[in-house]
Amino acid sequence: MRFLMVAAMALMCCVNALAQAPSPEPEPYEVVGDAIPARLTQTRGDAARGRAIVIDRRVGLCLLCHSGPFPEEKFQGTLAPDLAGSGSRWSEGELRLRLVDASRINPATIMPPYYRIDGLDRVPAAFRDRPLLSAEQIEDVIAFLMTLRD
Repeated sequence: MRFLMVAAMALMCCVNALAQAPSPEPEPYEVVGDAIPARLTQTRGDAARGRAIVIDRRVGLCLLCHSGPFPEEKFQGTLAPDLAGSGSRWSEGELRLRLVDASRINPATIMPPYYRIDGLDRVPAAFRDRPLLSAEQIEDVIAFLMTLRD
């Protein structure tokens, strides 16, 4: 029952995030093994902006399922891995694939594809063909997660 409630909350939050989602077509990327080694942008992400995305429940929605080193944030999720130590557990490329499309690693994941737009059939028509996060936002989140080494 708790899973269904969380899933419903995640869906509502995703619809809210989609309303604010960037509209440009995603940049092409290449998956190599369990990673997307090349950045989606020409420049590195900004860790401060990435942290803001992670803790903003209207944009990244990360804390709906994840917990992490965010003492100021109440009601952090317990359905997904703790974000603490992310930069030690995964490479930038591995994190990039998990953000772009975690279903490439785990087809049963509950994590939404934040950058993939093709092959999604349960997306409201008004939000089709739009990534949840822009390439810049993906790189910002990766820059932040790489700082979490403990």
